[in-house]
Amino acid sequence: MAAEIISGKAVAGVIKDDLRRRVAALSDRGVTPGLAAILVGEHPSSVVYVGLKERDCASVGVRSMVLRMPESCSQAELISLIRELNGNPEVHGILLQHPLPADLDEDAAVRAIKPEKDIDGVTPASFGALVVGRANMVSPTALGAMALLKSTGVPIAGKHAVVLGRSSILGKPAAWLLLQENATVTICHSRTVDLPSIIRQGDILFAAINRAEFVRGEHIKPGAVVIDCGYERVPGRKGDVGAVEFESASKIAGWISPVPGGVGPAGRAMLVANCVRAAEISLSA
Repeated sequence: MAAEIISGKAVAGVIKDDLRRRVAALSDRGVTPGLAAILVGEHPSSVVYVGLKERDCASVGVRSMVLRMPESCSQAELISLIRELNGNPEVHGILLQHPLPADLDEDAAVRAIKPEKDIDGVTPASFGALVVGRANMVSPTALGAMALLKSTGVPIAGKHAVVLGRSSILGKPAAWLLLQENATVTICHSRTVDLPSIIRQGDILFAAINRAEFVRGEHIKPGAVVIDCGYERVPGRKGDVGAVEFESASKIAGWISPVPGGVGPAGRAMLVANCVRAAEISLSA
């Protein structure tokens, strides 16, 4: 029996409906949530992604601006811009678009962002707060993946969740979010011994790596919920390709998210939600 398809667009639509209500409530109090995206250079996928974020913001009434810097900008110029945005009361969320040019120190730039405006959930303060269960800002992609999982109605507590990938922007925060929902969590990575057998134990699988179609149907536990967080461009293929080989996996899994149209739309909606949340918090500060 074929797996149920988890629509990221449908999940994003529900999130955006809630955001429109919250933005209207903020407007009644004289506040319009503001998102500032910093784009250094003209990396093709970054340009596209920032454009999608602008559209998502506009769809719910969030003000967005894109601050473009040349690839030749200095570290000092980038940090100066971040500090300027930190001090701007009309900017509630700061997004530093990845990747940065190789000669810039991305870690130093991230650390310059005020935690309360860190809508990407990438600062050490944000990640530390997540670990102790007090986070206001969490990786929106991880939040989007969790929203897809919860939309299935499949219970999470007590289930074995396998997270394939250990990045600080997806794998690790997703693992902590699953743990907070009382799943038993295993994090796998490139040095995991006998990786296929561990993946096969997962009632829930988050494939959070950028290796095209790495996970195949024979790796998946029958009936599992598979959330494909990967995206990779493959020569000769149109659009992004996920970390899960969809055709074979969809014959084994109980639920599966597609690429594109899965985690992507939900993660972008959660980025906007983080900005709205930051604006709400600013009123109580």
